[in-house]
Order: sequence, then structure tokens, then C-alpha cells
Amino acid sequence: MYDIISIGSATRDVFIQADAVKVKADADSKTGQALCLNLGSKIKIDKIVFTTGGGATNTATTFARQGLKSACISLVGDDPEGREIIRTLEQEGIDVSFIKKHADDVTAYSVVLVDKGGERTILSYKGEGEHLGQVDIPFDRLATEWLFISSLGGNLDLLKETISWAKANEIKIATNPGGTELAHGAETLGPIYGEIDILVMNQEEAADLTGISFDSEQAIFEALDKMITGVVVMTKGPKGVVVSDKKSIYRAGVPDSPRVERTGAGDAWSAGFVSEFILRQDIEKAIQFATANASSVVTQFGAKAGILRKDDWGPWPLVEVLKE
Repeated sequence: MYDIISIGSATRDVFIQADAVKVKADADSKTGQALCLNLGSKIKIDKIVFTTGGGATNTATTFARQGLKSACISLVGDDPEGREIIRTLEQEGIDVSFIKKHADDVTAYSVVLVDKGGERTILSYKGEGEHLGQVDIPFDRLATEWLFISSLGGNLDLLKETISWAKANEIKIATNPGGTELAHGAETLGPIYGEIDILVMNQEEAADLTGISFDSEQAIFEALDKMITGVVVMTKGPKGVVVSDKKSIYRAGVPDSPRVERTGAGDAWSAGFVSEFILRQDIEKAIQFATANASSVVTQFGAKAGILRKDDWGPWPLVEVLKE
């Protein structure tokens, strides 16, 4: 019996930092800024880091380091990148027997261009990650207390079947959906997400899902509380987090901490919250550990290097949690 199983993506990541990468204002860019390189030039790389990522492997690593018996469900290619992902998970004590290797595509791969301020642009090839389907999930072999669902690439049939199976078998569900899932909208996702136990998303995603103005926090929470029966978590970037358990509202800020780059911070926060919730059933402690875990992850390159280990919250100050 597992404490929790993570399902979702697994990627091979390479982080590149170069002084020649410049951030410039760009009215045509979605964010208003762009990373710029000289076209036709050979660019000197100042730092390069190879690691692994993906929502399923990142969250499984937090769960394992917190002492939970965990497994990972994902697809990789039958290639060196896929084998490296499996090797790193095995080193963490994560069961990899549910990870499948396919030879029809390569392992998902991301090239992450990082500027000196820690912001980044990700070049992502989905590879095998976008082929995960119902046939790849051995439901008859999954004995677990919890299931953590990260992005499934918008595969609505897989999402429906996974949640339906979990609820039929009295397995608790936590999810941090990706944009491809949320694009289906509240009318479609409401009946699917209705009985999940923990829903984590950022404020922009929550506003888009509910169709409510980004600044109308109370109205967003009222809509989400009606949508699902469990705990709703809404992260607010540098403004911290707000959590509702239907009885109370919890708020916390973000401590000042150094930042190298922020890849994996969302996975670290989500998995940190779920880990502590499983272990202690204490929302305040879950918020504090999640914040410490994410704060640690952004101090190093990659999504896993900074993940905290059991009973080691490091130098991170415990954020104050306000209960309303």
C-alpha cells in the first residue's frame, strides 16, 4: 500500500544561463518582455545544469523526502533521458514500476533559458509526455491512500477515468491542474472535480476557471467552494496564498529569500502542502511547510535540488498564517 501516487509528466531538463541573454521590453510579447539573443552568433554559456523535472516526478520527490511511500506514473522514451529520469527517482526511493517506456517518441525535454534575475523562458518538447492515456494506468495494481494528479496534457478522458476510479475505491485526490485541463472550463470540470479533496491553482488560473475578475478574491473562493467539496488552495505569487477548508480562510505571505530561478516552485508548494496535510491534517502547518519547500527550491537550479527532507525545514522562517 502506497501513501500517495503521483501521475503526470516526466521530463529531462537542461538549464542554461548566459550573460548574452538579455531581457528587453517587447510590446508583441504576451508578458511585455522578451529574452533576446544575437541572431547568427555563437553564444558563450556561463552555466549549464542537467536535471529532471515534470509534475509527476517533482511531486513524487517531495512526497518521498517527507517519508511517504510513493510511486510515480508517467511515460518516458526508451532512451538515455528516460533512463536517467528513472534512475533519479529510484535514488529517492520512489517506486518506478508504473513508469512505461515507449519507443515511438522520445522523452519529454525542456531547455530553460535563465536570466540573471532568476526569471526564465522554457522551450518545451512534450515527447512521450503527451501520449499518456488510460491504457498506461494499471488501475488494478494501484493500492494507495492518496493520488496526486498533475497536468495530464488536457486529456479529459484520462482525467475523468482516473478521478472516477479513485472515488469508487475511496482514494483521496489532490490535484494541481495544468492550463490544458483548465481550458476546458468550469462547466466541464465542475462535475469532474466536484469530490476531490485538495485543489491547488494560482489566482490567475482560478479567475479564468470561474470566469470571475482576477481581483474578486472572495467571489472566486465562493465559486470554487461550491464547485468542490474539499480544500481549495489559491496561490498569489509574491502576495502569498489563501486557503479555504469551507469553515475558515487561511492567509500567509512569502518570506524574503534568495532566488536563483523558480522552475518547480509550484510543484514544491503543492506537494509540500499535500505532504504535511497527509501527515498532520493541519492546514496551518501545511501552508508553512509548503512555503518553506518552495522557498528552498528557488535557491537552486532545477525543480528537485532544493526540495526539503523530512524534519529539515532548513533556515526558512515559518510564515505567519492568519485564520479568518
